Amino acid sequence: MSLSCSDRFTDLLCAEDSDEVLSGESPACSSELDSQASCIEESSIDGFIEDETNFVPGFDYLARFQCQSLDASAREASVAWILKVQAYYNLQPLTAYLSVNYLDRFLYSRRLPQASGWPLQLLSTACLSLAAKMEEPLVPSLLDLQVEGAKYIFEPKTIQRMELLVLTVLDWRLRSVTPFSFIDFFACKLDPTGTFLAFLISRATDIILSNIKEASFLEYRPSSIAAAAILCAANEIPNLSLFNPEHAESWCDGLSKVKNP
Repeated sequence: MSLSCSDRFTDLLCAEDSDEVLSGESPACSSELDSQASCIEESSIDGFIEDETNFVPGFDYLARFQCQSLDASAREASVAWILKVQAYYNLQPLTAYLSVNYLDRFLYSRRLPQASGWPLQLLSTACLSLAAKMEEPLVPSLLDLQVEGAKYIFEPKTIQRMELLVLTVLDWRLRSVTPFSFIDFFACKLDPTGTFLAFLISRATDIILSNIKEASFLEYRPSSIAAAAILCAANEIPNLSLFNPEHAESWCDGLSKVKNP
């Protein structure tokens, strides 16, 4: 019969000296526990790196923009609109990134009736709505999502039908691996003391969001984007600017195995 969490915690306390526990001092094995937690977290990061290619468009997606079978300027306008709505409602950065991720994965798998105009606006709205439902505690209504600079306004039922199509095309895989799956971990690796942690994460987030409009951004995997963003943020801190980027591969085993197609 397995022990409950409370039973295990009681056993742990019984195994320690009562004076040490009550004094508030760290138990002697705390460093070992920290090491185990670090190994578990690194294992999770390795898993994200292994899975990340399942949540990005295929390797030839960027080439479609380069040969103009897809309209890069129309995509850029759609991403700019998503970011404008994200800023207007103060949505999570991950919400904006997921919206763009859904949009790109859809465009890779399904051709719209026309490369720009209302079909792309409808797709952008549906992707933003789905991402908001995934990440936001309070989600703006479907009509409210369209108030910030939208060229076309769609009825909620139209957006809902498009949401269902997006879900079908993406095979309902919305919990994507993104750069935000990695940046906290990489920031801790670069700054183990935590002195500049908040700045590194905030600045890396800004760098990521400021670049997702560019189609060329699609050439890189989420883990590589996260590592590059953290390194760029570190360059703005004198204490960290001398860090050798080549050492970033040591942050976890999986990162050193990342090879772009």
